[in-house]
This record gives sequence, structure tokens and C-alpha cells, in this order.
Amino acid sequence: MAVSSLGVGSGLALNDLVSQLLQAERQPKEARLDKREKSVEAEISGLGQIKSKLSDFKELVDELRGETGLNSRTPTIINPSEDDDILSADATSQAVSGQYEIAVTSLASGSRVITDKGAFGSADDALLTAGTGSLTFAVPDGQSFSVDVTAGMTLAQLREAVNDHADNFGVSANIIDTGTADGPRLVYSSSVTGTGNNLTITNDSGNAELDKLSTGGIAAENITDATNAKATIDGIEVESATNKFENTISNVSFEVNELSPLASDGVTREATRVKIGFDKEAAEEKIKEFVEGYNAIIKEIDKLGRYSESEDDKAGALAGDSMLRSIKRELSAIVGDSVANSNLGGLFQLGIDLNKDGELEIGTSDFGLGSGEDRLKAALDDNFDDITVLFGDDENGIAERLFDFADQFTKSSGLISTREKAAREEKGDIADDRARLEIRMDSFEKTLRDRYTSLDQTITKLNQTGSALFAALNQ
Repeated sequence: MAVSSLGVGSGLALNDLVSQLLQAERQPKEARLDKREKSVEAEISGLGQIKSKLSDFKELVDELRGETGLNSRTPTIINPSEDDDILSADATSQAVSGQYEIAVTSLASGSRVITDKGAFGSADDALLTAGTGSLTFAVPDGQSFSVDVTAGMTLAQLREAVNDHADNFGVSANIIDTGTADGPRLVYSSSVTGTGNNLTITNDSGNAELDKLSTGGIAAENITDATNAKATIDGIEVESATNKFENTISNVSFEVNELSPLASDGVTREATRVKIGFDKEAAEEKIKEFVEGYNAIIKEIDKLGRYSESEDDKAGALAGDSMLRSIKRELSAIVGDSVANSNLGGLFQLGIDLNKDGELEIGTSDFGLGSGEDRLKAALDDNFDDITVLFGDDENGIAERLFDFADQFTKSSGLISTREKAAREEKGDIADDRARLEIRMDSFEKTLRDRYTSLDQTITKLNQTGSALFAALNQ
């Protein structure tokens, strides 16, 4: 609404005066809105940060809940010699601790088909003297693919067609040139292992010249059946269609890599010893991750809730917030509480202490009860099952309680989300207040300009009258 002529008649700086009055009216109101908006944005940011930390911590303690959280098992493998790589093994948390003697007597293999001696004179000779045909490769599980044999196709070209086929499920073709009257021999090898999973090659077209490439026309002595892997576990014979034995030992799987070496008698296979025990290293790592995750929340709370100590010191985004104090207080109460169903009692017996900053630590100091590291090692060695109860007991396990507590704040309808929603609504109210301020300022500016335009016109008329009087008197 700027009026450039305002003050021209009177010679007064009325435009500047209007601008100053507008600024004086706008500045305190705008400053209050800016302060509110800055405070709300800081609150939204701070709430997002603490919610993120709590969400991360909730995921961490979720892994420690229940009977399997820290109750993992690990297999220890002792081969007959350091040079052996007989097998690898895995165990679930439900696996029973124990020791097994495993000897591998046979590896699983796929079937193998070799064309008969003298069937072909050269790898570059045409397979068909006339017409065309096709061969279908299949195994009993339903996997199959077909290769067209075109006019003029050679043995070498058939090999490439098989190996490059888009639907090939694991059949490889190779040519061995004997350099004798036996001529070149095509070898089909299937990667599908297990007794009964033999590769069949069918002459689909009935072209007699292709019979020598199919299992129906190849001598039985040139066909090797697929076989199972075989082993003995504590003297009991077991088999698997693949080299992986799933749940042959309950909740334990192992995969065989090579045959067990023969003993000095030349007949007996030397066994590999597999021990299933508690995975202490994994448990210790999870416990230390828990300590780090807890401390990350406490550090975040302290950072967000701190007051400034000087003018140059910046306060936290949620300085003095009662919710932060409540979270810290409740977390401390949970980790400091006892768990009746665990013989360990609480985190102290696991080597974890609360320090003066409210953070957890595995202490090194020894006050007659052993250092934190000593207590942790003793718990892992002597009370492994009780560690699982301490964290995962359904009624009052520490991880269970911490998960439920964090969930109150982090879920979509939780306490933090409710506050975030209220803060965003307040930010919207501030935007509305800014819009209303602009309307009021436009109205105020119009009032000022109307008022000072009238003054400018009055002074202009007075100046004109005065000039006329001076002119008349001078005559």
C-alpha cells in the first residue's frame, strides 16, 4: 500500500514515519511468534531424536526377550587332523548341549551319463544325416528343459546348446576326445544329488540317430546313478539327498565337505567330534550391546534436557522437560530391579553397574565381590541359563519390561507421538497467527496512511494559504 506522494505537499517525511510506526507495531508481535516457532521446532526435533533412540533400544531388547534371546548355541568342531575340513555345523537355540562323533563315508553326487564308445567319429561331425529332432533333459523333481537338434548340428554345438540353455537346472555337458578308436564321448553331469534323482535324456522326435544321445539308447554301464551323502553319528548310519544334513540331530544341521580319513586299519573312517554348547561369545557381545544401547538413550536424554550454564552455552532442545526426567528415572528403576526367577537376581551379578552419570558399565574395580568383568565371566561360565531368565522372563525379565516401557513412548499412539502431534498443531496455529498478523498490519497501515494523508493535505492547504497571505502583504 505504499503511497509515494505521502508528505510531498507538506514537506514532512511522513512515509518514513509510517514505516517506523509499522515496524514498532510489527516487531514485538513477530518476535513473539518467532520465539514460539523456534521453541516448537526444537521440541519436535528433540522428540524425534529421543523417539529414534528409544526405537533403536526397543529393537535391541526385543532380541533379548523370551527363552531364545541369549540362549544361542555354538558347535565346536574337532577334526581328526588340522588339515581336515570334514564338515561345518550350525545349531539353533533349542539344541541340546552334547557331543557327537560324526564320520563321513560318502558324499552326495548327481548322476552321470556318458555316450557309448565309438558312437561318434568326430566332435565336428553332423549328428543327423537328415531331418531334425529334440532331446529333453529331466530329473524326477519336475525340472526339465529341451534342446532342439537342428540339421547340421555337431556334437560340439549340442554341448554348447545344453550348457547355455536358459532353463538348464544344473546339467553340464563336456566332450572327452579319447584319441582312440572310441572317438569323442559326450559326458552329461547333473548337479541334482540324491538316490533316485537320476538324469534322464529323452529322444522326443523318435529320430533313431539321436538314440545314442539319450539314456534310452546308451548302455547301462555308461550311466552312473545319483547317490545320497552317508555318514555315521555315534555309529548310527544316516543319509541325506544332499551334502547337508538338516535336523538329523535335533535342532542341529551339518554340511559335509569331504570324506573322513581312513584309520590305520584302512577300513574304518576316523570321526569328527562335534560339541554343542552355549555360545558364550555371542551372549557376551549381546550383553555389551545392551549396555551401549542403554547408555545411548541416557546420553541423549542428558543432551536434550540440559540447561545452559552461560549466555554462550546452548540449552538442550527439551531443557527441563518432565517427560525426559520420567523416562530416565523409570529406565534406572527397571535396570536396578531384581528378577526373582533368575538365580542371578539382577544386573549387578552379571557384572553391570550404574555409574554416577546414570549409565551402565561393566566395571573393572574390585570391591571384594569381583570386578564387573569377573562377575560377567562367572555368570557366563556357571549361570548361563539364568542370564536368559534375567532378561527374558515373561513376568519381570529386564528386557521384557524395557521393551514394554519403550513401546509406550514409541508406538504410533504412544506418548511421544501424542506430543509430536500437539507440537505440529501448535506450529500450524503459529502459521495462522502470522497470517492474521499480516491482515492486521495491512489494516493498520491503511489507517496510518489515511490519517497522515489527511494531515499532509491539511498542512498543504495551510502552506498555500500562508503563501497567499505573504504575497498579499508584500504588495
